Amino acid sequence: MEKRIEAIKKHLHAASYKLTPQREATVRVLLEHEEDHLSAEDVYLLVKSDSPEIGLATVYRTLELLSELKIVDKINFGDGVSRYDVRDEGANHFHHHLICTECGSVIEFRPYLLTDAERIVQEEIGFEIHDHRLTFYGVCKDCRKKRDDE
Repeated sequence: MEKRIEAIKKHLHAASYKLTPQREATVRVLLEHEEDHLSAEDVYLLVKSDSPEIGLATVYRTLELLSELKIVDKINFGDGVSRYDVRDEGANHFHHHLICTECGSVIEFRPYLLTDAERIVQEEIGFEIHDHRLTFYGVCKDCRKKRDDE
């Protein structure tokens, strides 16, 4: 984790920002809970448990800054709640998600599937792509197994 924090610190410095103690506390929570797709409120509650002096507004500002700098991705899975996901170090694109429409679980899917589609969009249509997001909605294997067992 320290290596990733150091990389984030360098990214912030390159954009003329510092990794303040408040920002570091927020980053640590995001890294410690990477698989959880935390909302700003979730991040705040976890930050507050270790650093009670940090306010909700500070966490919101930090998350927005990290999002603007593409250190984290702000995502919405259709439930009206913004969630934050640390971008893979050195990644040019956001990773994909599989969302179960029965239990609501979110599974991260990292294989990069859109190389050909991006090339076609850029070369044939002339559209400059900055990023993309791919989300699959369906039923996870656990829910399918429960359904089959019934």
